[in-house]
Parts: sequence; C-alpha cells; structure tokens
Amino acid sequence: MTSEISDKPSHLQNQAVFFLFLMGSMSLASLLGSGCRSFIAPVGLVRTLALTHVALSEQLRSYQHVKVAWFSKKLKKKKKKRVACEFLKEEVIYPTAASSVYGYPYTRLLPCPSQNGPPRVEHLVVSEGGPVLEYICKNLDLPAQFVADLIHFGAVYYALVCPKPPPTATPEQMRVYKEVTAPSVLKKRDSIKGKTIREAQKTFRITHADQFVEDGTYLRVHVHPKRFPRCYDIDWKSRVIAVTEDFVVLDKPAGTTVGGTTDNIEESCATFTSRALGLSTPLMTTHQIDNCTEGCVVLARTKDYCSVFHGKIREKKVKKLYLALAAAPVPLGTITHYMRPINVAPRLISEDSIGRWSLCQLEVMECKKVPWPSSVIEEEYGVEDCGWPSKDYAYECKINLLTGKTHQIRAQLAACGAPLVGDSMYMPAAIAEMENPELNPFGKHKKHYAGENDEEIAVTEWMARHGKEPIVAIGLQACQISWDDGEHSFEARAPWWRYQ
Repeated sequence: MTSEISDKPSHLQNQAVFFLFLMGSMSLASLLGSGCRSFIAPVGLVRTLALTHVALSEQLRSYQHVKVAWFSKKLKKKKKKRVACEFLKEEVIYPTAASSVYGYPYTRLLPCPSQNGPPRVEHLVVSEGGPVLEYICKNLDLPAQFVADLIHFGAVYYALVCPKPPPTATPEQMRVYKEVTAPSVLKKRDSIKGKTIREAQKTFRITHADQFVEDGTYLRVHVHPKRFPRCYDIDWKSRVIAVTEDFVVLDKPAGTTVGGTTDNIEESCATFTSRALGLSTPLMTTHQIDNCTEGCVVLARTKDYCSVFHGKIREKKVKKLYLALAAAPVPLGTITHYMRPINVAPRLISEDSIGRWSLCQLEVMECKKVPWPSSVIEEEYGVEDCGWPSKDYAYECKINLLTGKTHQIRAQLAACGAPLVGDSMYMPAAIAEMENPELNPFGKHKKHYAGENDEEIAVTEWMARHGKEPIVAIGLQACQISWDDGEHSFEARAPWWRYQ
C-alpha cells in the first residue's frame, strides 16, 4: 500500500513525527484479534446520513503534485525534541485538504462513494498527549467529524511504542526510529512498564474519539478506508436464511465483506445484518468467504458459540458445498494441488508437492453446460469482462470443498484451464497460459530453470499475468453449509447467473 501525506505548514510539522512506512498488506485477523469495538455509534454518528449512496463525480480537477515527506530530527533549546518532515522521498498526486476525493469532500464518510479512491495511510508518533481526535485533526488538517467517522469505521490504530520500520527503510529513518524508542526514553513511560517491546508495539483499534493518547504513542490512520457501496443497496432482511439463539445464517451478497476489512468494520455483513435484525449485540464472524463470492455464511450471536463453531471447523465437522460457474468444462472427481504458503494474492498453486506448500483438495460432484450469462445480468451484478475467447456457454459445477484455503476454488479451477466467469484476478493468467503453456512455472508444461534467480524471475512474471481482485461478483456461490452430520443444514437462493 502506498503511503501518502499532504504538505503541511512548518508549525504543524513540528507537532508530530510522521512515520510513512511502506507497509505491505496485513492480516485482518492480526489487527482484529486484539481490538474491540462498541456496536452503538456515538451521538454524533447517529445514522441519519443518507444511507443510500449517490452517483458521485470522478473528476479530480483539484489534484496537485506534492512530495511524500520523510522525517528528520529537529532540536529546540529547552523544549522537547521534535521531528519535522524534511526529506523528500517521491512525487505523488494527491488532493488538497479542501478538495474532494472521487466526488466527496473531507467532511463525512457518508454518503458512500460509488467507487474507491486512492489509498492514503498516515503514520504518526504523538509528541504532545491529548484526545486522539484533536491530535489527528491538528496534525493531518482534517475536520473533526471526518476523523470521528474514521474512528467509528475502525480505521485508526495505536500502539504504545512505534513498530520497527520495514527492511526498505533508509538509514535516516532507522536513526529516528532508534531515537524515539531508545531505552532511556522508554523507561520514563509508566504505560509500558512490565511489557516487552514486542508487546508494546502491538496495534489496537482506537474505539472512542476522546481516547487519550500520551507522548510517544504510535498512530496509524487509514484516511481513505476501502468502501463497500453495495451494502446500501441490499435488503438485508431478505438475505437472512435462519435466526437462532446462537447464530444467524446469511445469504451473503457478492461485493460485500463478511466481517470487515483492516480499515472498515462498519460496512460489513455482520454490521448491516445486526442492524437489520435489530440486535443490540453485534453478530460475530465465524468464517470467511471472498468479497466477490455470494452464499451461506454463519454469524455467531454470542462469543461462546463463536468459539464452538470455530472448534467445529478445526475438527472438520463443517461441510461446505459451492456452485462454480467455470468458463470451460471441469473433470469430475477429486482435484489436488499445493498452495504456496504466502499470504499474498494471487495465490500460486502447483500440481507437484513442494516443501511446505499447503494441500488443496476439492471434489467436483457435477458439471453441466449452461448458457453464458447475458450482458444485462453481468452488468447488473458487476461481472467483469476478462477477455475469455468464447462466451456461448459456461459450466456450472457443484463442488465439495475438502480443504478450505483462501482463493482455493478460484486458483484450482484456473489451473485446470477453467477459470471462473468474471474472475479478473485468475482468468487473465489462465488465458496467458493457454497461449503460452510454459509461462506458468508451476504448471504441467513448466520450464526447467538453470538457477534460483531464473526461477524467481519466472515466478514474478507469472504473478504479473494475474489481474486485480474483482470489484463485485464472480461465478462462485457458497450454496450450502451443514454441520453436526447434517443436523444443521442451510441452502442459499439460486445463484446470480440463473436469473437470466
């Protein structure tokens, strides 16, 4: 993710340490696991704000060229050491504080924009303790209500001690990091006594706008959280399959997230379903399916049942069936691959077992020829045209998922030459492999490389053949979920591609 910061007057620069680390993608679980969030919105965030999104202008006429600033130390006599943004790293395009991003200004996060703007993540180290909202407003030059919305969305994090910069950090950045985390500095802070440095660097969500942050606290602000406009178009009550004392089963719409993202836990299935059912306690996520996948998900009503269901998943007592709309026929029976154990998309798989790569297995129970979805249906569900050469027929497959890895069905079927309809990430690579089978370094026709460097180059080039994650829907539905030997069994409605 690219880190960006707008130009600030020097008197504002001296209020904070700006750590603009080029941080990679983070595990949602690692950020959610230790944080908590109040389900009830603060008074200023009562949702009377136009819950239907509007068509927003994409003209970015007010954009200006600014520099991404990195930090260097500035000393003042008889005053605390301050750090100012002096070292210019690179040139980016970014709007002024008074301008708008994809049609909405820095005033509120609602109404929801029709599409996501460029990412912006700010990293700060507090130099003067006080309420977190006031500090962020002052140092990022953002309106108070906008920052309050960010906090409500779960887009602001803190750690007692600044995390270590990534390996790409410059010597100057490392010098400043060592200065603000020096033992002589840290030992004066009562809040971290009894904690290891690793414990003090653990990030948590800011949950209240008036939360106090002391000197030395690290803040990470996701100024442009990932948005999910489809949440505001859904009749959520009509998507509920079952409600019990312990759980709710939801027919999740494509283009939505089950439990939220790193920077947005507001626009999620769990939040909107809780609200639609009038629940005072928010529903909890028990398992995930991709944002672009629709179908059955189980949301727990209590922490106890959340733990119970997690146990059933670990013990392989939960059975999931999927309907997949493939662009080519898929052979019946068990398909086996091995997935690279790196938590980065696209997921790379191999037919051969490689070291610590994870076993991926699915069973194709049925495969029938069906009409390719009409252009009207594809447009209605936001299905992308990924360049598949023949669009007369598709193939609907019923799949028993034997192992549950991220992107497993999508990656495995693509490796079989039958990518899912609308899968803008895996279909381009499948097409490229059809045209040149030797491109895939893990495929049937892989080359034999002279050395590790040649293989690494081939892997990088193969990854580049993949596209971006789909925005709304692909041809995949979690059509059935059951557990306890079928005692509990639920089915989703017909998949989107059947509504011709």
